[in-house]
Amino acid sequence: MPTIIVVAALVVALLIFSGAYTELLWFNQVGFTEVFWTERIAKLLIFLAAFLVMGVGVYFSIRVAYKARPVYAPDSAREDNLNRYQLQLEPVRRVVMIGIPIVFGLFAGTAAMAQWEKVMLFLYRVPFGSTDPEFGLDIGFYTNTLPFLGFVTGMLISATVIAFIAGLLTHYLYGAIRLTERGVFASRAAQIHISILAGFFLLLLGANFWLGRFETLQDNGGYRAGAMFTDVNAVIPTKAILAAAAIIVAILFIVAAFIGKWKLPLIGTGVLVVTAIVAGGIYPWAVQEWQVKPSQGSKEAAFIDRNIEMTRDAYGLTDMEVTPYNATVDVEAGALRQDADTAANIRLLDPNLLSATFRELEQYRPYYEFPKTLNVDRYTIDGKVQDAVLAVRELNPQGLNPAQQNWYNQHLVYTHGYGVVAAYGNTVTSDGKPEFMQKGVPSEGVLGTDSSYQPRIYFGQSMTDYSLVGAPEGTAPIELDRPQGTTAAEVKDGAGAESLTTFAGDAGPNVGNWFNRIMYALKFQSTDLLLTNGVNESSQILYDRTPAERVSKVAPYLTLDGNPYPAIVDGKVKWIVDGYTTSSAYPYSQQQQLQEATTDSVTAAGGPAALPNASVNYIRNSVKATVDAYDGSVDLFAWDTEDPILKTWQKVFPTSIKPLTEMSADVMSHVRYPEDLFKVQRELLGQYHVTDPDKFFANTEAWSVPDDPTTKAVDKQPPYYLSLKMPGADKTAFSLTTSFIPQEVAGKSRNVLYGFMAANGDAGNTKGVKSADYGKLQLLELPVDTQVPGPGQVQNKFQTDPTVSNELNVLTLGQSEVKNGNLLTLPVGGGLLYVQPVYLQSTGSTSYPTLQRVLVAFGSKIGFAATLDEALDQLFEGDSGVAAGDAGVDKAPDAGGAPSGGSTPPAASDNEALSKALTDASAAITEGQAALAKGDFTAYGAAQKKLEAAIAAAIAAEGAAPATAAPTATATPTAAP
Repeated sequence: MPTIIVVAALVVALLIFSGAYTELLWFNQVGFTEVFWTERIAKLLIFLAAFLVMGVGVYFSIRVAYKARPVYAPDSAREDNLNRYQLQLEPVRRVVMIGIPIVFGLFAGTAAMAQWEKVMLFLYRVPFGSTDPEFGLDIGFYTNTLPFLGFVTGMLISATVIAFIAGLLTHYLYGAIRLTERGVFASRAAQIHISILAGFFLLLLGANFWLGRFETLQDNGGYRAGAMFTDVNAVIPTKAILAAAAIIVAILFIVAAFIGKWKLPLIGTGVLVVTAIVAGGIYPWAVQEWQVKPSQGSKEAAFIDRNIEMTRDAYGLTDMEVTPYNATVDVEAGALRQDADTAANIRLLDPNLLSATFRELEQYRPYYEFPKTLNVDRYTIDGKVQDAVLAVRELNPQGLNPAQQNWYNQHLVYTHGYGVVAAYGNTVTSDGKPEFMQKGVPSEGVLGTDSSYQPRIYFGQSMTDYSLVGAPEGTAPIELDRPQGTTAAEVKDGAGAESLTTFAGDAGPNVGNWFNRIMYALKFQSTDLLLTNGVNESSQILYDRTPAERVSKVAPYLTLDGNPYPAIVDGKVKWIVDGYTTSSAYPYSQQQQLQEATTDSVTAAGGPAALPNASVNYIRNSVKATVDAYDGSVDLFAWDTEDPILKTWQKVFPTSIKPLTEMSADVMSHVRYPEDLFKVQRELLGQYHVTDPDKFFANTEAWSVPDDPTTKAVDKQPPYYLSLKMPGADKTAFSLTTSFIPQEVAGKSRNVLYGFMAANGDAGNTKGVKSADYGKLQLLELPVDTQVPGPGQVQNKFQTDPTVSNELNVLTLGQSEVKNGNLLTLPVGGGLLYVQPVYLQSTGSTSYPTLQRVLVAFGSKIGFAATLDEALDQLFEGDSGVAAGDAGVDKAPDAGGAPSGGSTPPAASDNEALSKALTDASAAITEGQAALAKGDFTAYGAAQKKLEAAIAAAIAAEGAAPATAAPTATATPTAAP
């Protein structure tokens, strides 16, 4: 048995060592050894401190009790039983007296170790430079000092209680405390021991009451977060009274221990309990019920004002620009002339629908894949900023034939994805496919070729397994690089074999020596890794390969945005990750549940993940991180240099975060406003756009984020990235946008627009210097009696309009499915313009959505056409104020050089023959359905012939439509922005 125990202990120790050793290798390779050692040394020291406090406290309590045991002959059966227990315990007494404190010490140390961030924030704290409105203390006291003091106090109280219980049981076991016919007997030594522990406990309890005064400013149990009227006038004073009372009773206990008179401490304890009940519970309740509730609006007004101000500051809403926007609903010819720049950048490609389209057109092999939700970015082409929908062609080992899914292939052969695919956001080909600015294997396009940037993707969103790469020069390669061929067409046709490659970078720890190889075999519990002949002296092991994993390991103090996005920068593909510093201790700030706030229709449908299930009341986008898709290198840049919490972590890890001056201009040009931060802010803004306490309390102007009308599920509409020029702005900016409708009351809500918000996401293109406009929040407030329809109303209008319905019926006659794209809202023309692309997807396993129509709405009027230009002209009666083709390049030439927008017809309302054909087709469909319902197949056949004739007439009418030229968007790239 001892041998088995020793062997088991050695195995466990070896596994623990292999885990720590391989982690050290990983941090050393990625260049963040400082983080590894600082975090682990901090945890070790905290563990030891808590272990000693608990262990030593319990040990001395047991030892003092044992030393104070009386020596007597048992005079009762009970005492005789205790004597027998003592005799049985004696052989192992020393082990028990040491073992029990060690066990409790281990528990305490492990629990305390998890609080290492609180300790570091306290030790390296940086003041905020602003104070709370109640005590006048620096905000940093609440975010950095108070949580630490609460942690220390809680740990000491736990140690005291356990030491008290351990001492009491020891006294009882050895007879210093025993039950007699007269009651409880306690020896003098036991009295002193227990009294001192009770006094120390009460001192700690008094300190806890005193700290509780400050914690009321973080309380979320009242009408709003922070100390409200009852807290300030009842709870805070009573906590001070209770703190003083606890200290007085503690002193009485300590004095009684030496004078042997227990009447006063016992009376004091009773008074303390009564005071806690009356002052801590009944009195605040009475104040709330009898003084506050009858006049709550006026009583709480000053404290609501504090909550509004502190909440807006904690979430970065203080400097938001609020603009009254008296939006018109009347359509006027030429209304878009002043907003031509915005109209020219309207994005028609929906990144949430086009994954299947990218897959069918650009995947090439089953071992590649694209994410379910694509990303939106912008690139400068020929001096003009173009919105782009893009994705990385990542590796999908599960796409292999099951017979090929073996360990060797999955870890040594299929190691990386290949290239970036990007499409113009406002351009499609004549048949509705994306117009790619970057595509193919090998890579080709205006963003670069294989020779101008590194297309291989070793680190990405789907890279969840480890790979073994690298070999000495001259060794035959075994990694599959890409399908062979000199052009994309050859690759797609399957010409040639698959080409092979060998990784040439420095991306992972070396496993060329047997010791490292054994350690990693233990880490991944893989005998194949140990026995394979695919590992050589130059082999590297790549793991923790997703951008979020890598950043979270080197910056464990950050909360990461759920949507890292790729960009071609500085000749490489890099993932850009937004990191947040957060706190749940900001005074008077409203708590926000992150997961709830960041869940919308896209995350619910399997898109980018929402933030973790945690509550915070302070958040800053303090760090921008990049992860190289080829070699996995991680760079952290201090983005919000004014954030005191980031400054604290910079003191903890002085070399791990780079100054912004080291961020290249190319990376800077692709930075955008982070999506999850925006979602949290808009959730708060539903109420906190109101800054008047009386109106806030009345809650008559509360907003909510509308549900996404394009989906069947009831989920919030996601924010959208758009290039637009906000009213009053000097230039177009790449922005993140959202709209607001009235908050639902009693299950009812008017789906009209009350607000529109945009966050400027253009950081500029100057190395190390971000634009002064970056991060600017602008809110357009519409009048409360507005009649501007909200997204739900607009979507309903689109679906019920007879003209739209008829034409969609014709488009879906071949069993195609209509897919509504994202419903975009744009503040142009003095009102709000809605734009929605309409996609068709046929049935079949290889089908994919193509853009076929565009819906637009302004006020109560809608337009529906094959191109955005035509739809806008319908809407604005032939004069939108935007030159033909300027409102986004809707149709570009197809691969065969077919004419651009000229092949697309005007809407049915502008073509009488087409209108009549569509009407006839709709009537034939209705007639056929009625015939089927009656079982009259003869009539059904006649209706089908009418339908075929109507379709032929519609096709002929489309062919007779006049052509309109539309420019193309192919261009040569200029220098990086």
